[in-house]
Amino acid sequence: MKHIRFDPYLPIIGVIGLIAIWYIAVWYRVVDFFRSTPASAMFPLFLVLFGVGDKTKISVAAFGAALVILFNVAYGVMNARKTRLLAAKVMGAPRFRVLTDVMLLESLPQTFVGLRNGVSLALVIVVVAEMFIGSTDGLGHRVFESQQLFAMPDMYAAIFAAGALGYGFNLLFLLVERRFVHWSGK
Repeated sequence: MKHIRFDPYLPIIGVIGLIAIWYIAVWYRVVDFFRSTPASAMFPLFLVLFGVGDKTKISVAAFGAALVILFNVAYGVMNARKTRLLAAKVMGAPRFRVLTDVMLLESLPQTFVGLRNGVSLALVIVVVAEMFIGSTDGLGHRVFESQQLFAMPDMYAAIFAAGALGYGFNLLFLLVERRFVHWSGK
């Protein structure tokens, strides 16, 4: 009969593992809370932090877009095909190669979805911020000012310009996605 040896480091490793799992769960909830909070509700906080100006608009837009992109990247990583990961590990690929050659490539399609959604959300946030955060220029300011002055042709022109800008950004990201993620959907 073999003797069972008790490793004194096992409980320490177990406790460290549980603490790591707890931290991941807590941070996931914090990030999910901010993702669920409308970015427009964050305007007052960003106004206090950065004051009135372009810095505030850019910060709020970046905040809203970053959370959308972050969750899409996480979703892409979580849904990477397990067979490809296992095949790379079985073939003896080091962890870094599995990360760069398999995981990164598997998550790229969902990452680009996040980038496209993030750019669209950032545009919406910037236009809304220009309407309501003391802006003196920009499409949102033009829409709001034209509406207040009952200059309907100018208002609709600014709305159309914002739509064309959003469509152009989406088209640009689709072209980049097709160039770099040509295998997506196949």
